Amino acid sequence: MARRERGWIRDWEPENPHFWESRGKQIARRNLLWSIAAEHLGFTVWTVWSIVAVKLGAYRFSTDQLFWIVALPNLVGSVLRIPYTFAPARFGGRNWTVVSALLLLVPTGLLSVAVSDPRTPFWAFLVIAATAGLGGGNFASSMANITHFYPQSRQGLALGWNAAGGNIGVSSVQFVVPLVISALGLGAAGLFWIPFILASAAGAWLFMDNLTSATSPFRQQVKVAGAGQTWIMSLLYIGTFGSYIGYSTAFPVLTKTQFPSVAVTSFAFAGPLLGSLVRPIGGRLADRFGGARITAWTFCGMGAALAGVWSGLHLGSFPMFLVAFLVLFGMTGLGNGSTYRMIPAIFVARAVRIAEKSGSPAAVEDAPLRGRREGAAAIGIISAVGALGGFFVNRSFGTSVQATGGAGAALLGFGAFYIVCAGLTWWCYLRTIGSRVLPNFATARV
Repeated sequence: MARRERGWIRDWEPENPHFWESRGKQIARRNLLWSIAAEHLGFTVWTVWSIVAVKLGAYRFSTDQLFWIVALPNLVGSVLRIPYTFAPARFGGRNWTVVSALLLLVPTGLLSVAVSDPRTPFWAFLVIAATAGLGGGNFASSMANITHFYPQSRQGLALGWNAAGGNIGVSSVQFVVPLVISALGLGAAGLFWIPFILASAAGAWLFMDNLTSATSPFRQQVKVAGAGQTWIMSLLYIGTFGSYIGYSTAFPVLTKTQFPSVAVTSFAFAGPLLGSLVRPIGGRLADRFGGARITAWTFCGMGAALAGVWSGLHLGSFPMFLVAFLVLFGMTGLGNGSTYRMIPAIFVARAVRIAEKSGSPAAVEDAPLRGRREGAAAIGIISAVGALGGFFVNRSFGTSVQATGGAGAALLGFGAFYIVCAGLTWWCYLRTIGSRVLPNFATARV
């Protein structure tokens, strides 16, 4: 049985079937629930400027300036994901969830300051919007923590639900904030979330747990930065999650500039919601068929959807543009789930292979736990680099619109990148012929 001492659980054995069925899964589900609540609010705060930006007409910012405002939180959030990943192993998953939730009070309070005075300069908006990046860091710490609670066979679905619950925060903010602004004014777009933030911090403190088995020295954690698999998966995650968060924050501004007569705030939430809801499906499909196979097909689907988006813009057809973008959001959601399922599988397989080469029975026995710890650390680096895609998507749209008046150049670049990602997935994780450069993981059920 798991022993709980002052918020810390010892003797955690999720791979033990008897332990898991008798007590483990109930504890894991409780931690997953409150992790989702805190992460949901993190995404809400992280992306709140995607809606606020389209309501800043009184400030007369250019399209490129608006894309800068929605891009900076993505940049800051991606950088913060690296220290946030290591925090649960250093301070405990429950403890860090409480701290990271309370930090969200900073950007929500400052948002009301920024919009309270019509004389607020552009540089002040950039600084204040950048603090919303605090919400972006929550994802990395949450995922790195939850991966320790579940057995390998349930990683895809558990991580999928955890991530989906957070991702839905994007659609929540894009659905709720227009209503809040209409009823209470622009300043309430941030203040509205404060009671929910306090409630999630209290719930995490009362009902979550720290795992002693998840603690790991910092030096041991950062070793994964030298693993080639960390950077391959980082690139793939730029293509999936980077696309999801980038399109989520760029879509309202892009639609407003390309289809001015459309009331974008009435349906902007639909795409992020779809992408969030299908993320667990991507994880479940990865559990059954292998994450690499689902990821490769996802990149192909994303490329096809981009062609539909381009056609809608070229023909001036908003219905075609919207439907294609919804398909694109759905593909990013599937890819988010499948790529995250690949990470723990890759690092467990990697740790086992290294241990087997050493010839030490003790090393082979400890390899799965070591692989789980390395995978949790890799999640932070991968999610940080992947989130940079959100910044690049917004800046690509802004630059394309400013230089050419349209988004075609940006879409062409995205399509070329997806082709590269699909090829890389096949080369590293699906082909059956061994590689002298990188080990092949096709037989490891990646």
